[in-house]
Amino acid sequence: MEPQYRKDDIIQLTVIDPADKDQCFGKTESGMGVMVKGMLAVGDRISARVTKAKQRYLEAVCLEVLEPSTDRVEPVCPVFGVCGGCKWMHVGYEAQLRYKQKKVADALVHIGGFEDPQVLPVFPAPEQFHYRNKVEFSCSSVRYLLPEEMGREELSKPKAFALGFHAPGNFEKVLDLDTCFLAKACMNTVLSTVREFALERALAPYAAKAHEGFLRNIMLRYSERHDQLMVNIVTSWYEKSVMLALKERLEAALPGQAMCIVNNVTSRRNTVATGEQEYLVSGEGFVTERLGELDFRISANSFFQTNTRQAEALYDQILAEAKLRPEDTVYDLYCGTGTITLYLARHCRQAIGIEVVESAIQDAGMNAERNGIGNAVFFQADLKDFHAMQERLSPYAAPRVIVTDPPRAGMHPKALDTMIKLEAERIVYVSCNPANLARDGKEIAARGYRLTTIQPVDMFPQTSHIETVACFERG
Repeated sequence: MEPQYRKDDIIQLTVIDPADKDQCFGKTESGMGVMVKGMLAVGDRISARVTKAKQRYLEAVCLEVLEPSTDRVEPVCPVFGVCGGCKWMHVGYEAQLRYKQKKVADALVHIGGFEDPQVLPVFPAPEQFHYRNKVEFSCSSVRYLLPEEMGREELSKPKAFALGFHAPGNFEKVLDLDTCFLAKACMNTVLSTVREFALERALAPYAAKAHEGFLRNIMLRYSERHDQLMVNIVTSWYEKSVMLALKERLEAALPGQAMCIVNNVTSRRNTVATGEQEYLVSGEGFVTERLGELDFRISANSFFQTNTRQAEALYDQILAEAKLRPEDTVYDLYCGTGTITLYLARHCRQAIGIEVVESAIQDAGMNAERNGIGNAVFFQADLKDFHAMQERLSPYAAPRVIVTDPPRAGMHPKALDTMIKLEAERIVYVSCNPANLARDGKEIAARGYRLTTIQPVDMFPQTSHIETVACFERG
Protein backbone atom coordinates (compact mmCIF):
# COMPACT_ATOMS: atom_id res chain seq x y z
CA MET A 1 0.00 0.00 0.00
CA GLU A 2 1.30 3.48 -0.95
CA PRO A 3 2.37 5.62 2.01
CA GLN A 4 0.24 8.71 2.60
CA TYR A 5 2.11 11.92 1.80
CA ARG A 6 1.20 15.37 3.07
CA LYS A 7 2.25 18.91 2.35
CA ASP A 8 5.61 19.83 3.96
CA ASP A 9 6.69 16.16 4.29
CA ILE A 10 10.41 15.67 3.66
CA ILE A 11 10.99 12.90 1.13
CA GLN A 12 13.90 11.32 -0.73
CA LEU A 13 13.84 10.49 -4.42
CA THR A 14 15.95 9.85 -7.49
CA VAL A 15 15.64 12.12 -10.54
CA ILE A 16 14.88 10.12 -13.68
CA ASP A 17 13.84 12.73 -16.26
CA PRO A 18 14.15 16.47 -16.96
CA ALA A 19 10.87 18.37 -17.36
CA ASP A 20 9.77 21.87 -18.31
CA LYS A 21 9.78 25.04 -16.19
CA ASP A 22 12.81 24.29 -13.98
CA GLN A 23 11.37 20.96 -12.95
CA CYS A 24 12.45 17.34 -13.07
CA PHE A 25 10.56 14.10 -12.61
CA GLY A 26 11.59 11.53 -10.02
CA LYS A 27 10.28 8.66 -7.97
CA THR A 28 10.35 7.89 -4.28
CA GLU A 29 11.49 4.49 -2.99
CA SER A 30 7.83 3.46 -2.90
CA GLY A 31 7.46 4.34 -6.58
CA MET A 32 5.44 7.54 -6.17
CA GLY A 33 6.02 10.04 -8.99
CA VAL A 34 7.28 13.48 -8.03
CA MET A 35 7.56 16.72 -10.03
CA VAL A 36 10.37 18.54 -8.25
CA LYS A 37 11.72 22.07 -8.70
CA GLY A 38 15.45 22.73 -8.66
CA MET A 39 18.57 22.72 -10.85
CA LEU A 40 18.91 18.95 -11.01
CA ALA A 41 20.42 16.25 -13.21
CA VAL A 42 19.18 12.79 -14.12
CA GLY A 43 20.53 10.39 -11.52
CA ASP A 44 20.64 12.89 -8.64
CA ARG A 45 19.54 11.42 -5.32
CA ILE A 46 17.89 14.27 -3.40
CA SER A 47 15.81 15.25 -0.42
CA ALA A 48 12.79 17.45 -1.11
CA ARG A 49 9.88 19.12 0.63
CA VAL A 50 6.38 18.30 -0.61
CA THR A 51 4.47 21.40 -1.74
CA LYS A 52 1.40 19.60 -3.10
CA ALA A 53 0.21 16.05 -2.41
CA LYS A 54 -2.06 14.76 -5.16
CA GLN A 55 -3.57 11.32 -5.53
CA ARG A 56 -1.30 10.14 -8.33
CA TYR A 57 1.82 12.27 -7.87
CA LEU A 58 3.53 14.84 -5.67
CA GLU A 59 4.93 18.30 -6.28
CA ALA A 60 8.06 19.20 -4.33
CA VAL A 61 11.04 21.52 -4.11
CA CYS A 62 14.60 20.24 -3.78
CA LEU A 63 16.30 20.83 -0.43
CA GLU A 64 19.61 19.04 -0.89
CA VAL A 65 21.46 16.83 -3.35
CA LEU A 66 22.40 13.75 -1.31
CA GLU A 67 24.22 11.84 -4.05
CA PRO A 68 25.13 13.79 -7.21
CA SER A 69 24.60 12.30 -10.66
CA THR A 70 27.57 11.40 -12.85
CA ASP A 71 26.03 13.82 -15.40
CA ARG A 72 26.82 16.79 -13.15
CA VAL A 73 29.58 19.33 -13.83
CA GLU A 74 30.58 22.53 -12.06
CA PRO A 75 28.85 25.55 -13.70
CA VAL A 76 31.30 28.15 -14.98
CA CYS A 77 28.95 31.07 -14.30
CA PRO A 78 29.05 32.51 -10.75
CA VAL A 79 25.35 33.45 -10.90
CA PHE A 80 24.11 30.11 -12.22
CA GLY A 81 20.80 29.25 -10.58
CA VAL A 82 19.98 32.93 -10.05
CA CYS A 83 20.11 34.07 -13.69
CA GLY A 84 17.38 32.33 -15.64
CA GLY A 85 19.35 31.90 -18.87
CA CYS A 86 21.56 28.78 -18.75
CA LYS A 87 19.42 26.31 -16.85
CA TRP A 88 21.46 23.24 -17.89
CA MET A 89 24.94 24.59 -17.24
CA HIS A 90 25.31 22.13 -14.34
CA VAL A 91 24.93 19.21 -16.78
CA GLY A 92 27.78 17.92 -18.96
CA TYR A 93 27.34 18.58 -22.67
CA GLU A 94 27.07 14.92 -23.72
CA ALA A 95 24.31 14.48 -21.14
CA GLN A 96 22.55 17.63 -22.41
CA LEU A 97 22.41 16.08 -25.87
CA ARG A 98 20.93 12.84 -24.48
CA TYR A 99 18.32 14.77 -22.52
CA LYS A 100 17.30 16.74 -25.61
CA GLN A 101 17.04 13.64 -27.81
CA LYS A 102 14.78 12.02 -25.22
CA LYS A 103 12.72 15.21 -24.88
CA VAL A 104 11.89 15.10 -28.61
CA ALA A 105 11.14 11.37 -28.53
CA ASP A 106 8.92 11.64 -25.44
CA ALA A 107 6.87 14.45 -27.00
CA LEU A 108 6.32 12.46 -30.20
CA VAL A 109 5.22 9.40 -28.20
CA HIS A 110 3.09 11.00 -25.47
CA ILE A 111 1.63 13.95 -27.40
CA GLY A 112 1.87 12.84 -31.02
CA GLY A 113 0.97 9.20 -30.49
CA PHE A 114 3.88 7.97 -32.63
CA GLU A 115 5.09 4.46 -31.81
CA ASP A 116 8.84 4.20 -31.22
CA PRO A 117 9.88 7.27 -33.27
CA GLN A 118 13.47 6.93 -34.43
CA VAL A 119 14.90 10.22 -33.23
CA LEU A 120 18.45 10.62 -34.49
CA PRO A 121 21.23 11.69 -32.10
CA VAL A 122 21.25 15.46 -31.61
CA PHE A 123 23.59 17.30 -33.97
CA PRO A 124 25.98 18.95 -31.48
CA ALA A 125 27.08 22.57 -31.47
CA PRO A 126 30.80 23.22 -32.10
CA GLU A 127 30.75 25.94 -29.41
CA GLN A 128 29.12 25.24 -26.06
CA PHE A 129 29.82 28.78 -24.78
CA HIS A 130 30.02 32.27 -26.32
CA TYR A 131 27.97 31.19 -29.34
CA ARG A 132 25.20 33.79 -29.41
CA ASN A 133 25.29 36.44 -32.14
CA LYS A 134 22.56 38.45 -30.42
CA VAL A 135 22.29 39.39 -26.74
CA GLU A 136 19.92 41.85 -25.09
CA PHE A 137 20.85 43.42 -21.75
CA SER A 138 18.32 45.38 -19.69
CA CYS A 139 18.94 48.39 -17.47
CA SER A 140 16.93 48.97 -14.29
CA SER A 141 16.80 51.20 -11.26
CA VAL A 142 16.18 48.12 -9.11
CA ARG A 143 19.08 45.67 -8.82
CA TYR A 144 18.26 42.07 -7.96
CA LEU A 145 20.25 41.23 -4.82
CA LEU A 146 22.10 37.93 -4.70
CA PRO A 147 21.35 35.63 -1.75
CA GLU A 148 24.73 36.38 -0.16
CA GLU A 149 23.98 40.14 -0.29
CA MET A 150 20.80 39.94 1.75
CA GLY A 151 21.13 41.70 5.09
CA ARG A 152 24.44 43.38 4.29
CA GLU A 153 24.79 47.05 5.10
CA GLU A 154 27.62 47.66 2.63
CA LEU A 155 27.36 46.39 -0.94
CA SER A 156 30.02 46.30 -3.66
CA LYS A 157 27.50 47.47 -6.30
CA PRO A 158 24.82 50.17 -6.10
CA LYS A 159 21.29 48.96 -5.43
CA ALA A 160 19.73 51.58 -7.72
CA PHE A 161 21.51 50.56 -10.95
CA ALA A 162 21.72 47.25 -12.79
CA LEU A 163 22.70 46.25 -16.31
CA GLY A 164 22.22 42.62 -17.22
CA PHE A 165 19.27 40.22 -17.41
CA HIS A 166 15.85 40.44 -15.83
CA ALA A 167 15.47 38.25 -12.78
CA PRO A 168 13.25 35.26 -13.64
CA GLY A 169 9.58 36.20 -13.46
CA ASN A 170 10.30 39.83 -12.52
CA PHE A 171 9.75 42.68 -15.00
CA GLU A 172 11.32 45.31 -12.71
CA LYS A 173 14.43 43.81 -11.11
CA VAL A 174 17.59 43.16 -13.13
CA LEU A 175 20.52 40.95 -12.22
CA ASP A 176 23.70 43.01 -12.70
CA LEU A 177 26.12 40.91 -14.79
CA ASP A 178 29.86 41.16 -15.23
CA THR A 179 30.02 38.45 -17.89
CA CYS A 180 27.54 36.42 -19.93
CA PHE A 181 29.06 33.08 -20.86
CA LEU A 182 26.87 32.77 -23.97
CA ALA A 183 27.81 36.20 -25.35
CA LYS A 184 30.84 36.95 -27.51
CA ALA A 185 33.88 38.53 -25.84
CA CYS A 186 33.29 41.87 -27.58
CA MET A 187 29.72 41.91 -26.25
CA ASN A 188 30.95 41.51 -22.67
CA THR A 189 33.37 44.37 -23.28
CA VAL A 190 30.44 46.55 -24.38
CA LEU A 191 28.51 45.50 -21.26
CA SER A 192 31.25 46.63 -18.87
CA THR A 193 32.02 49.78 -20.88
CA VAL A 194 28.41 50.97 -20.95
CA ARG A 195 28.00 50.26 -17.23
CA GLU A 196 31.11 52.31 -16.35
CA PHE A 197 30.02 55.13 -18.67
CA ALA A 198 26.46 55.22 -17.27
CA LEU A 199 27.63 55.30 -13.66
CA GLU A 200 30.24 58.00 -14.35
CA ARG A 201 27.68 60.18 -16.15
CA ALA A 202 24.90 59.37 -13.65
CA LEU A 203 22.62 58.30 -16.50
CA ALA A 204 19.25 57.47 -14.96
CA PRO A 205 18.37 53.76 -15.37
CA TYR A 206 14.83 52.94 -16.44
CA ALA A 207 12.31 52.44 -13.63
CA ALA A 208 9.60 50.16 -15.04
CA LYS A 209 6.93 50.85 -12.41
CA ALA A 210 7.34 54.63 -12.42
CA HIS A 211 8.03 54.72 -16.19
CA GLU A 212 11.01 57.02 -15.62
CA GLY A 213 14.67 57.01 -16.53
CA PHE A 214 16.89 57.35 -19.58
CA LEU A 215 18.82 54.11 -20.21
CA ARG A 216 16.62 51.09 -21.03
CA ASN A 217 18.45 48.37 -22.97
CA ILE A 218 21.66 47.47 -24.75
CA MET A 219 21.00 45.09 -27.66
CA LEU A 220 24.07 43.65 -29.37
CA ARG A 221 24.48 41.79 -32.65
CA TYR A 222 27.65 40.20 -34.00
CA SER A 223 28.47 38.99 -37.51
CA GLU A 224 30.46 35.78 -37.15
CA ARG A 225 31.65 35.69 -40.77
CA HIS A 226 32.54 39.37 -41.18
CA ASP A 227 33.56 40.25 -37.59
CA GLN A 228 31.11 43.17 -37.36
CA LEU A 229 29.49 44.38 -34.15
CA MET A 230 26.26 46.35 -33.77
CA VAL A 231 25.53 48.25 -30.55
CA ASN A 232 21.89 49.28 -30.24
CA ILE A 233 21.32 51.57 -27.26
CA VAL A 234 17.64 51.84 -26.31
CA THR A 235 16.72 55.01 -24.39
CA SER A 236 13.62 56.98 -23.42
CA TRP A 237 14.75 60.06 -25.34
CA TYR A 238 17.57 61.15 -27.64
CA GLU A 239 20.64 62.96 -26.34
CA LYS A 240 23.13 63.43 -29.13
CA SER A 241 26.04 64.53 -26.94
CA VAL A 242 25.67 61.45 -24.70
CA MET A 243 25.61 59.11 -27.70
CA LEU A 244 28.70 60.70 -29.25
CA ALA A 245 30.60 60.47 -25.96
CA LEU A 246 29.57 56.82 -25.56
CA LYS A 247 30.67 56.16 -29.15
CA GLU A 248 34.17 57.44 -28.32
CA ARG A 249 34.30 55.29 -25.18
CA LEU A 250 33.26 52.14 -27.05
CA GLU A 251 35.74 52.73 -29.86
CA ALA A 252 38.52 53.13 -27.27
CA ALA A 253 37.45 49.92 -25.51
CA LEU A 254 37.35 47.94 -28.79
CA PRO A 255 40.15 49.35 -30.98
CA GLY A 256 40.05 48.03 -34.53
CA GLN A 257 36.62 46.41 -34.13
CA ALA A 258 34.27 47.02 -37.07
CA MET A 259 31.28 48.52 -35.30
CA CYS A 260 28.07 50.43 -35.91
CA ILE A 261 26.12 52.18 -33.17
CA VAL A 262 22.41 53.03 -33.28
CA ASN A 263 20.11 54.61 -30.72
CA ASN A 264 16.51 53.35 -30.60
CA VAL A 265 14.22 55.72 -28.72
CA THR A 266 10.90 54.67 -27.23
CA SER A 267 8.30 56.19 -24.94
CA ARG A 268 6.39 52.92 -24.42
CA ARG A 269 5.65 51.56 -20.97
CA ASN A 270 7.47 48.28 -21.46
CA THR A 271 10.94 46.75 -21.34
CA VAL A 272 11.10 45.55 -24.96
CA ALA A 273 14.30 46.57 -26.77
CA THR A 274 12.72 48.22 -29.79
CA GLY A 275 12.09 51.88 -30.50
CA GLU A 276 9.66 54.14 -32.35
CA GLN A 277 12.59 56.17 -33.73
CA GLU A 278 16.12 55.14 -34.63
CA TYR A 279 19.14 57.47 -34.74
CA LEU A 280 22.37 56.42 -36.46
CA VAL A 281 25.33 57.27 -34.22
CA SER A 282 28.10 55.69 -36.30
CA GLY A 283 28.60 53.16 -39.08
CA GLU A 284 25.99 51.95 -41.57
CA GLY A 285 23.29 50.93 -39.11
CA PHE A 286 23.42 47.22 -39.90
CA VAL A 287 25.72 44.20 -39.97
CA THR A 288 26.05 41.63 -42.73
CA GLU A 289 26.13 37.92 -41.94
CA ARG A 290 26.94 35.02 -44.25
CA LEU A 291 25.20 31.66 -44.26
CA GLY A 292 26.68 29.24 -46.77
CA GLU A 293 27.20 31.34 -49.89
CA LEU A 294 24.57 33.92 -49.02
CA ASP A 295 24.91 37.32 -47.33
CA PHE A 296 22.11 38.77 -45.20
CA ARG A 297 21.79 42.34 -44.02
CA ILE A 298 20.65 42.49 -40.37
CA SER A 299 19.32 45.72 -38.91
CA ALA A 300 18.64 46.45 -35.24
CA ASN A 301 15.13 44.96 -35.17
CA SER A 302 15.48 42.20 -37.79
CA PHE A 303 15.03 38.53 -36.94
CA PHE A 304 18.02 36.27 -37.50
CA GLN A 305 19.05 32.91 -36.04
CA THR A 306 21.06 33.55 -32.86
CA ASN A 307 23.67 30.83 -33.46
CA THR A 308 25.33 31.41 -36.84
CA ARG A 309 27.33 28.19 -37.11
CA GLN A 310 24.43 25.99 -36.07
CA ALA A 311 22.06 27.91 -38.37
CA GLU A 312 24.16 26.61 -41.27
CA ALA A 313 23.92 23.09 -39.89
CA LEU A 314 20.16 23.49 -39.49
CA TYR A 315 19.70 24.79 -43.04
CA ASP A 316 21.91 22.04 -44.47
CA GLN A 317 19.66 19.50 -42.71
CA ILE A 318 16.54 21.16 -44.14
CA LEU A 319 18.10 21.03 -47.60
CA ALA A 320 19.04 17.37 -47.17
CA GLU A 321 15.51 16.41 -46.11
CA ALA A 322 13.87 18.44 -48.91
CA LYS A 323 15.64 16.28 -51.53
CA LEU A 324 15.06 18.97 -54.14
CA ARG A 325 15.31 18.28 -57.87
CA PRO A 326 16.21 20.91 -60.49
CA GLU A 327 12.63 21.01 -61.81
CA ASP A 328 10.98 21.37 -58.37
CA THR A 329 8.95 24.18 -56.88
CA VAL A 330 9.29 24.51 -53.11
CA TYR A 331 7.12 26.56 -50.76
CA ASP A 332 8.63 28.04 -47.59
CA LEU A 333 5.85 28.81 -45.10
CA TYR A 334 6.53 31.40 -42.36
CA CYS A 335 9.53 32.46 -44.45
CA GLY A 336 10.38 35.57 -42.41
CA THR A 337 13.20 37.47 -44.10
CA GLY A 338 13.75 34.65 -46.58
CA THR A 339 16.84 32.94 -45.22
CA ILE A 340 15.56 29.37 -45.74
CA THR A 341 13.82 30.25 -49.02
CA LEU A 342 17.04 31.60 -50.51
CA TYR A 343 19.07 28.70 -49.13
CA LEU A 344 16.77 26.33 -51.04
CA ALA A 345 16.36 28.42 -54.21
CA ARG A 346 19.78 27.50 -55.59
CA HIS A 347 18.73 23.83 -55.76
CA CYS A 348 15.36 24.00 -57.55
CA ARG A 349 13.46 25.73 -60.34
CA GLN A 350 11.54 28.07 -58.07
CA ALA A 351 11.28 28.84 -54.34
CA ILE A 352 8.23 30.68 -53.03
CA GLY A 353 8.31 32.28 -49.58
CA ILE A 354 5.05 33.08 -47.77
CA GLU A 355 4.84 35.31 -44.71
CA VAL A 356 2.11 37.45 -43.11
CA VAL A 357 4.45 40.24 -41.86
CA GLU A 358 4.87 42.91 -44.56
CA SER A 359 8.25 44.24 -43.36
CA ALA A 360 9.70 40.73 -43.37
CA ILE A 361 8.58 40.23 -46.99
CA GLN A 362 10.28 43.50 -47.96
CA ASP A 363 13.51 42.36 -46.27
CA ALA A 364 13.26 38.99 -48.03
CA GLY A 365 12.98 40.68 -51.42
CA MET A 366 16.05 42.81 -50.68
CA ASN A 367 17.99 39.74 -49.54
CA ALA A 368 17.13 37.97 -52.81
CA GLU A 369 18.31 40.98 -54.81
CA ARG A 370 21.46 41.32 -52.72
CA ASN A 371 22.43 37.71 -53.45
CA GLY A 372 21.47 37.80 -57.12
CA ILE A 373 18.78 35.13 -56.75
CA GLY A 374 16.07 35.56 -59.38
CA ASN A 375 14.07 32.35 -58.87
CA ALA A 376 12.78 33.25 -55.39
CA VAL A 377 9.37 34.92 -55.07
CA PHE A 378 7.89 36.27 -51.83
CA PHE A 379 4.23 36.82 -50.98
CA GLN A 380 2.54 38.44 -48.03
CA ALA A 381 -0.35 36.10 -47.27
CA ASP A 382 -2.29 34.68 -44.35
CA LEU A 383 -1.90 30.90 -44.35
CA LYS A 384 -5.21 30.56 -42.51
CA ASP A 385 -7.07 31.69 -45.67
CA PHE A 386 -6.52 28.84 -48.14
CA HIS A 387 -8.67 30.20 -50.97
CA ALA A 388 -7.11 33.68 -50.94
CA MET A 389 -3.63 32.18 -50.88
CA GLN A 390 -4.51 29.73 -53.67
CA GLU A 391 -5.68 32.63 -55.81
CA ARG A 392 -2.45 34.57 -55.21
CA LEU A 393 -0.32 31.56 -56.11
CA SER A 394 -2.35 30.31 -59.09
CA PRO A 395 0.22 31.50 -61.69
CA TYR A 396 2.89 29.31 -60.08
CA ALA A 397 3.46 25.57 -60.07
CA ALA A 398 2.20 23.52 -57.15
CA PRO A 399 4.89 22.58 -54.64
CA ARG A 400 6.47 19.13 -54.62
CA VAL A 401 8.13 20.08 -51.33
CA ILE A 402 6.93 22.33 -48.50
CA VAL A 403 9.18 23.63 -45.74
CA THR A 404 7.43 25.12 -42.71
CA ASP A 405 9.19 26.87 -39.83
CA PRO A 406 6.33 28.16 -37.65
CA PRO A 407 6.67 30.23 -34.48
CA ARG A 408 7.16 28.50 -31.13
CA ALA A 409 3.40 28.10 -30.67
CA GLY A 410 3.24 25.87 -33.77
CA MET A 411 0.86 26.13 -36.72
CA HIS A 412 -2.66 27.48 -36.43
CA PRO A 413 -5.09 24.63 -37.29
CA LYS A 414 -6.34 26.53 -40.35
CA ALA A 415 -2.78 27.16 -41.54
CA LEU A 416 -1.97 23.48 -41.10
CA ASP A 417 -5.11 22.64 -43.09
CA THR A 418 -3.92 24.96 -45.87
CA MET A 419 -0.54 23.22 -45.95
CA ILE A 420 -2.12 19.77 -46.22
CA LYS A 421 -4.44 20.91 -49.04
CA LEU A 422 -1.40 21.91 -51.11
CA GLU A 423 -0.71 18.14 -51.42
CA ALA A 424 3.08 18.29 -51.49
CA GLU A 425 4.98 15.00 -51.65
CA ARG A 426 7.25 16.03 -48.79
CA ILE A 427 6.78 18.30 -45.79
CA VAL A 428 9.86 19.40 -43.89
CA TYR A 429 8.71 20.72 -40.51
CA VAL A 430 11.21 22.83 -38.55
CA SER A 431 10.37 23.30 -34.88
CA CYS A 432 11.85 24.87 -31.75
CA ASN A 433 9.15 23.29 -29.58
CA PRO A 434 8.95 19.46 -29.45
CA ALA A 435 5.46 19.52 -27.92
CA ASN A 436 3.99 21.52 -30.80
CA LEU A 437 5.94 19.51 -33.38
CA ALA A 438 4.28 16.41 -31.89
CA ARG A 439 0.83 18.02 -31.88
CA ASP A 440 1.06 19.20 -35.49
CA GLY A 441 2.85 16.02 -36.55
CA LYS A 442 -0.06 13.96 -35.27
CA GLU A 443 -2.45 15.88 -37.51
CA ILE A 444 -0.11 15.69 -40.52
CA ALA A 445 0.15 11.91 -40.08
CA ALA A 446 -3.63 11.62 -39.76
CA ARG A 447 -3.98 13.39 -43.13
CA GLY A 448 -2.01 10.84 -45.14
CA TYR A 449 1.68 11.46 -44.37
CA ARG A 450 4.21 9.28 -42.57
CA LEU A 451 7.03 10.55 -40.38
CA THR A 452 10.35 9.42 -41.86
CA THR A 453 13.14 11.47 -40.27
CA ILE A 454 13.57 13.29 -36.96
CA GLN A 455 16.87 15.18 -36.62
CA PRO A 456 17.35 17.46 -33.60
CA VAL A 457 19.94 20.24 -33.95
CA ASP A 458 21.35 21.87 -30.81
CA MET A 459 21.15 25.60 -31.41
CA PHE A 460 21.15 26.50 -27.71
CA PRO A 461 23.77 24.70 -25.54
CA GLN A 462 23.40 25.12 -21.76
CA THR A 463 19.62 25.46 -22.15
CA SER A 464 16.74 23.01 -22.48
CA HIS A 465 15.75 24.35 -25.92
CA ILE A 466 16.16 22.20 -29.03
CA GLU A 467 15.50 22.72 -32.72
CA THR A 468 14.19 19.75 -34.71
CA VAL A 469 13.91 19.02 -38.44
CA ALA A 470 11.20 16.42 -39.11
CA CYS A 471 10.33 15.05 -42.56
CA PHE A 472 6.89 13.74 -43.56
CA GLU A 473 6.28 11.86 -46.84
CA ARG A 474 2.85 11.49 -48.41
CA GLY A 475 1.34 8.06 -48.89
